Amino acid sequence: MRILMALTYYYPHWTGLTAFAQRIAEGLVARGHHVTVLTSRYSKDLPLEEVHQGVRIVRVPSWCRLSRGQVMPALIPALRRLIPEHDVVQVHTPMLETWLVAALAHRAGRRVLMTHHGDLVMPRGVWNQTVQRTVGWLLSRGAQAVDCISMYTQDYIDHSAFLRPHRAKVVPVYPPVIFPQPRPGAAEEWRRSLGLDGAPLVGFAGRFVEEKGFDYLLQAIPRLVERHPDVRFAFAGETGVVYESFYQRCLPLIEAHRDRLTLLGLITDPQRMAEFYTMCDVFVLPSRTDCLASVQIEAMLCGTPVVATNIPGAREVVRVTDMGLLVEPRNPQALADGLAQVLDDPRRYYRPYEAIRAIFDPDRAIRDYEALLGELVGCHEGGCGGAR
Repeated sequence: MRILMALTYYYPHWTGLTAFAQRIAEGLVARGHHVTVLTSRYSKDLPLEEVHQGVRIVRVPSWCRLSRGQVMPALIPALRRLIPEHDVVQVHTPMLETWLVAALAHRAGRRVLMTHHGDLVMPRGVWNQTVQRTVGWLLSRGAQAVDCISMYTQDYIDHSAFLRPHRAKVVPVYPPVIFPQPRPGAAEEWRRSLGLDGAPLVGFAGRFVEEKGFDYLLQAIPRLVERHPDVRFAFAGETGVVYESFYQRCLPLIEAHRDRLTLLGLITDPQRMAEFYTMCDVFVLPSRTDCLASVQIEAMLCGTPVVATNIPGAREVVRVTDMGLLVEPRNPQALADGLAQVLDDPRRYYRPYEAIRAIFDPDRAIRDYEALLGELVGCHEGGCGGAR
């Protein structure tokens, strides 16, 4: 197949969404398909076109950034040029222009798979909520226009207000999680170099944004200290997120626990990230909303149990692996109690690598996407069974 993928950000940009999209694109190329990614040139340092890991990347110049999106007037001529060269289109959302991609694809006789990476949830404030409503309306138009929608889990599909009107064409597909095994001894050496040797260590990671719920974790620290006086915390991720001031709002809590908190910054090397997970005794996901964070699976693949909030989508990983605990969301005391329970006996929650990999098999995920796209290429005017 000749597959055109459209999304706002792609390599070398790094978020969970772009990582999943990149793995899907490269996985399909490895199976013999031709993949072109159409995305934003969000930085002038990036070439307008290149080939990376067998994937052709075409970047559209961006006039400016608008909240989390990019303003790209040249997207329309790029779509008109590229769509007829391909058999099928996959668009990764949230992407404002999904409805436009679908309209131009259908005009060219091509069908569209929308891979939804989670409902847009913006912080409080008039501007942010205006953006959320506007983007939500545009995405709803896109979801109505596409032929099939894939989402990570049935749990999220069942509870998403955004997906509810389109459930007849939504199918669950686990994302492909590809992650290295830690090098022997590297995590222990890193932990000693940070002065954390011998202390119970709680890890957390991601963008420091409101939806991740890190403020609840910071509030849980004194409660957890009551049961584990030596506990320490390590954060791997980006704090300077340009579209939110959440980190700045959390600074008083961060400073209050600075002696227990190690900020490691954004880690882009998967091997180093594997060693981060391995040196932690427990990994925590205190999210307000999260469809399925790959960090949970990555931590488990490195032998580290997870404490996550019991919310649709995010709870899937602990539910299907039994490698951790689920706690009440937005509740610092429940978070502290769950972390203390795992720290009391972490081996109780351990599951072997093979068991986790059998559930989250990246090869199976790529085959599932290949089947969905293949069905869209081969289906007739009446629609595709897989899309229903």
